[in-house]
Amino acid sequence: MSSAPHIPVLGREAVDHLAPRAGGIYVDATFGAGGYSRAILDVPGTRVIAIDRDRTAIAGGAELVERSSGRLTLVEDRFSNLAEVCAAQGVDAVDGVVMDVGVSSMQLDQAGRGFSFRLDGPLDMRMGQAGPTAADVVARASEGDLADIIYLLGEERHSRRVARAIVADRQETPFTTTRALADLVGRVVRSKPGDIHPATRTFQALRIFVNEELEELQTALAAAERVLKPGGRLVVVSFHSLEDRIVKNFLGLRSKTGGGSRHLPEVAQVAPSFQLLTRRPVVAGDEEVANNPRARSAKLRAAERTPAPAHDDDEPSSWPKLSDVMRGG
Repeated sequence: MSSAPHIPVLGREAVDHLAPRAGGIYVDATFGAGGYSRAILDVPGTRVIAIDRDRTAIAGGAELVERSSGRLTLVEDRFSNLAEVCAAQGVDAVDGVVMDVGVSSMQLDQAGRGFSFRLDGPLDMRMGQAGPTAADVVARASEGDLADIIYLLGEERHSRRVARAIVADRQETPFTTTRALADLVGRVVRSKPGDIHPATRTFQALRIFVNEELEELQTALAAAERVLKPGGRLVVVSFHSLEDRIVKNFLGLRSKTGGGSRHLPEVAQVAPSFQLLTRRPVVAGDEEVANNPRARSAKLRAAERTPAPAHDDDEPSSWPKLSDVMRGG
């Protein structure tokens, strides 16, 4: 199992915090190129249930499945369904869950997937095979919805200007390629030398929206809480502030102890379901950033499950919903 053609960002730190032990059962919730699964399987007697919604990643993992002698099960599904995936494998509790959230380098480098403005390709952006494409969203969303998506999920200050330009231009020619959309954003968002590409935030927003990435993350964190044994560990690597904020808030609320005010009536405190292992996020070192610029934005957070019951689900999210936008809601 020692062959490792792909090393995920903060891979060593993630596995160190996961601390896989002989005979343990682990969930690699975002299989990708299999970096985490390989490292876990290097520990004798471990079993890994790995999940990916990308059929290309599933196909690429076939050799590792074959070499694992039955210790690796690879499932095509959304990682938000990890509890159901485990149940289908006859597993109701696991020793660890690891997640690497967001788009993979492999997906970005495939022009035909439509994730990158650097490579001309169809405006798709879907991690899986089903659902609306980015071209569908750009063609059908209202100007107000587009502005909200680009502002909230891309943190683009010029979101209204971009949305207005998209709506004006799509009446003449639908946006079907990454280059066409990137060129339009480049015309309406000015950038200075050394700044990120003007289309970066708009493409990020559309990708997150099309794949419902933030909702997926929220649901997956709650599912991990339900399936982890006491003492089991959750490790999450995220790549931008919206994802990291969700992870930070989730673990912060579930590790909270005490609180309240001596001047107010006492309120029953829900027992913490996690104990933090990382008070501050772990970030990549200079050498890793030099070798992989994407590592610059990576943050790792980890926590250990307590014996307390899982908390109730959090409040629903406030950002636009794909189903609502596509039906004009």
